[in-house]
Amino acid sequence: MNAIVFDEVSKSYGDVLAVDQLSLSIEPGKTVAMLGPNGAGKSTSINMLLGLMRPTHGTITVFGSTPDEAVAKGEVGAMLQSGQLIPDLTVLELIDLVRRLYPNPLDLDEILKMADLSELVKRRADKLSGGQTQRVRFALSIAGAPRVLVLDEPTAAMDVESRMRFWDAMRAYAAGGRTVLFATHYMEEADEYSDRVLVVARGRLVADGTAAEIKTSVGGHTVRFTLGEQPAAGLDLLPGVTSVEIGSGGVTLRTSDTDATVAALYRGTTLDIRDLQLNGADLEDAFLALTKEV
Repeated sequence: MNAIVFDEVSKSYGDVLAVDQLSLSIEPGKTVAMLGPNGAGKSTSINMLLGLMRPTHGTITVFGSTPDEAVAKGEVGAMLQSGQLIPDLTVLELIDLVRRLYPNPLDLDEILKMADLSELVKRRADKLSGGQTQRVRFALSIAGAPRVLVLDEPTAAMDVESRMRFWDAMRAYAAGGRTVLFATHYMEEADEYSDRVLVVARGRLVADGTAAEIKTSVGGHTVRFTLGEQPAAGLDLLPGVTSVEIGSGGVTLRTSDTDATVAALYRGTTLDIRDLQLNGADLEDAFLALTKEV
């Protein structure tokens, strides 16, 4: 049984279609990144998955149950961007309060260790920094030992070191066969920490695969060089080239075959090639190309 299933899910706000016939399934034990520009429908999809909104059309299931049923059984944990902590409680009091709401919670010491909060247990919630607050939100999201963990921009406000510790903790949590779905604007996090990447734009799924597959799908490499005043006509016809971008006196060719493209540049054109750079496409390049085309 799949952990998460969206079956032709749509969500409208009046005349605005935020999610458009979204269909996807996520297997248990996978860590999946959801990427998309602002307004793409990521937060709306997450809110529907958590039962905070109802789809206009279609169905969502979590291990075969409705989102409401799954949340009520403690099978879903969430770390959202919004929401205030109870200011007068200490970190220890807050986490212990929340974990007691679940039938089979994680051990308190395990939660504190995993969220890197052992040294902050006596600090009141209203005295925490932004990054520390995010770590407490993470602790609360795993307190009930959910089988599905949903994270919306989890490392916002964290510094680089805190982000690294957070993802170490996330790996440890997911290692137990749990399913993690996270939305992020940090492409390097999606690239490094996910088993699978979903790219959404205008409420629709535009790409689905591993980070490597997503990068390859839009042209695995780029060839950059200085163009100056030379004509760019015909560059799109070079072998392997999938797209041409021209700006500021330079040109970027996305290509599926770097060797063939470079050979044709030197042997098949009269261009004076300067400042040649060869690069593998990164996830940000792929993301921009995919969302730009929608």
